[in-house]
Amino acid sequence: MKWISLVGASLVLLVSACGGSGGSALYSRLKTKACLSANHVKLGGQLDFVATTATGGALKARLPSNFVTIVFGATAADADNIDQAYQQFHAKNVGINDVLRQDRNAVMLWHEHPADADLAEITGCLK
Repeated sequence: MKWISLVGASLVLLVSACGGSGGSALYSRLKTKACLSANHVKLGGQLDFVATTATGGALKARLPSNFVTIVFGATAADADNIDQAYQQFHAKNVGINDVLRQDRNAVMLWHEHPADADLAEITGCLK
């Protein structure tokens, strides 16, 4: 019986150390929006169907030469589902892997391949 308790306790510690329970913090649409606004990124625009169904909300950010739809899941698993939906429903002539990025519970769908500076500006505001 003691052995089972020790194994169970060891597993709990291992999962905690790997971030399995409460690991990485989740991003917030409101905090991200506030950061983007403070950096003078234009916000707004019509959202696609997948974005309108997001459990954590979504927003569109417009940069000088590109735009991105940022979609938030209420959990990282929700974001995985959002990513899968974009993978499934993309137009066949779109190189989805070039324009789709996921970070924790945020999924970013770019209009076209993002420049490094644009990507850094958006990911720097994920809060």
